[in-house]
Amino acid sequence: MVIDAQLAFSTGKLNIRYQGMPGVDKEEQVINLVKNMGYEISSDSLPVKKFGKRNFKSRVVYLLKHNYSASMLLSGLALVIVLLAIWLHMPGSAVLLVIIIGIAAGIYRPALTGWYTLHTLRELDMNALMVIAVIGAAIIGEYQEALAVVFLFSLGNFLQVYTFDKTRNSIRTLMDLSPREALVRRNGKDYKIPVTELEVGDLIIISPGETIAADGMVLSGSSTVNQAAITGESVPVFKEPHSEVFAGTINQYGSLEIKVTREYKDTTLQQIITMVEQAQSERAPSQQLIDRFARWYTPTVIILAIMVAIIPPLLMHQPWYHWIYMALAMLLVACPCALVISTPVAIVSAIGNAARQGVLIKGGSHLEELGSLSVIAFDKTGTLTEGKLEVVDLISLSDMTVDKLLTIAAGIENRSEHPLASAIIRKAEIKAVTIPPVSDFQAVPGKGANGIINEQRYHIGNLRYFDSLNLDVRVHMEQIASMQNEGKTVVLIGNQLKIIGIISLMDNLRPDIADVTAALRKSGIKQMVMLTGDNHQVAATIANNSGLDSFYAELLPDDKLKVIEQLLADHRVAMVGDGINDAPALARATVGIAMGTAGTDVALETADIALMSDDLSRLPFAIRLSRQTLRIIKQNIAFSLLFKTAILLMIIPGLLTMLLAVVGDVGTSILVTLNGMRLLRKT
Repeated sequence: MVIDAQLAFSTGKLNIRYQGMPGVDKEEQVINLVKNMGYEISSDSLPVKKFGKRNFKSRVVYLLKHNYSASMLLSGLALVIVLLAIWLHMPGSAVLLVIIIGIAAGIYRPALTGWYTLHTLRELDMNALMVIAVIGAAIIGEYQEALAVVFLFSLGNFLQVYTFDKTRNSIRTLMDLSPREALVRRNGKDYKIPVTELEVGDLIIISPGETIAADGMVLSGSSTVNQAAITGESVPVFKEPHSEVFAGTINQYGSLEIKVTREYKDTTLQQIITMVEQAQSERAPSQQLIDRFARWYTPTVIILAIMVAIIPPLLMHQPWYHWIYMALAMLLVACPCALVISTPVAIVSAIGNAARQGVLIKGGSHLEELGSLSVIAFDKTGTLTEGKLEVVDLISLSDMTVDKLLTIAAGIENRSEHPLASAIIRKAEIKAVTIPPVSDFQAVPGKGANGIINEQRYHIGNLRYFDSLNLDVRVHMEQIASMQNEGKTVVLIGNQLKIIGIISLMDNLRPDIADVTAALRKSGIKQMVMLTGDNHQVAATIANNSGLDSFYAELLPDDKLKVIEQLLADHRVAMVGDGINDAPALARATVGIAMGTAGTDVALETADIALMSDDLSRLPFAIRLSRQTLRIIKQNIAFSLLFKTAILLMIIPGLLTMLLAVVGDVGTSILVTLNGMRLLRKT
């Protein structure tokens, strides 16, 4: 018994879960069933079986392909022979034999699929309608036209399969990125093993020019690595010991020894492939609407075709032959192939293009919603800014030198885990000052810390901390306020008696942020706001320098959620954040967009859209791509309906022919497919 079956349009994969009795070859039954429908099928993975007392469950993935090349070639060859035979005035019996052979060869595969839809009473597809029309044409003596219809139908389907195949290249390209083997060092010896056999903790050796086989951490060696396939970054990234690397990226010039941190199936590359496959298979809202329409449209046209065949002869004494022919031609027009494929081919192309550019869109619905946005809310740290505090100013307020001041600050902060502490330690390392030992270290949560250095206690912290120490900060407030107005975070240093120095730190804006916000406005975004937990002065400076419309400061995660809900009352809103701290707001927004998520499982799972590199410039691209996708979907739908209506209206003057019907239907399908494939190019 089949429990679940899912067909991934993007890769031609059929994923089946089934349950049955041990000893029954369910896989063979599935293969035979699919072959009987006219498809080629091959197993893509071995089934994983869990035996119980009386039954077992299994999962197996198949690769499906509907091959029209043989049908097209044989029917086309027969058509050429028939035309030559007529031109050479060969006997009619010989011509008829070639026609019958050509029709049989061309109709074989569509007949299998058509018969399945008929005898299972499922939704009629183009195959069933074409077979009925061709058989009907042969019955009324239109043999040559029947052969031409079979050939054109096979040609059209071959071209559709070919063009669909092009849209799947983004997935295949990703799949081909991962090497099949890796050089692993175990017990002091080097072995070549399949990448699927790599284990967490293995040491792999990557030579210059090789593709990295697994996610891991560099243990030794340094090199630049091309990460474009994962993050979309065009500039190679320098890697050294303790750097993270990803499977499918290319080592450029140095040899690297890498410790494997994830199994093959859990690598970032495999997660991306899986998510893109699922996203391309998901039905977008417009596609769901069209599918519902098609279910009513096709039966309606079949009923109309029957009426066309019988009403004029019965009520108007028209010739039966002519109107039966009209009805058969109408059947060829009936199946809304072009309409049904107008949306998925655009969605698949757009999602594949986005994946190549480092933007992971997790479904057609999110792609469509992205194009409808009017407001974008940004987190500050790590989104608008680089997410890395740097010491900007070191000011001594006593006779102590700046280096001595930095030494004291680094000594105390060396015991702290606060982000400010890391920035001060980095500054001390850059200036090569000696970090002294600290005794009796005390942290004051939310305010600062203190400790004894050379038998004297020093304090470091914010204004509230020094107010609590009853040390006068008023004399320095003008200088402190000036720094804060510039967007700097101010840290004070003092002893037991007075403030002896000021350190200002700043999380620098991304250098291209003004260009990004300008591009977003050009792409149609009406309002951009910033949500931050930082103080009002810093928030105001960052928002002004970023080109944003407004900001909300001193927010907790719950406060960010409330702001998003307020904005959603009147707008469709995207939230852009780090995917972890901003999870509630990301989840509530119309579209949640996570920044810099390569290798971050939580961010990949939380966001609707993930910018795989720390590059906000991908966001205007994604919005332009979404809006172009919506335009192309509308174009395809309008063209399909108008062209189909125009062909059907030709019944009224009696001008509709079977050849015109099949050319119109197949031609429309190919045109909407090619139009959708324009989204494969970068927008």
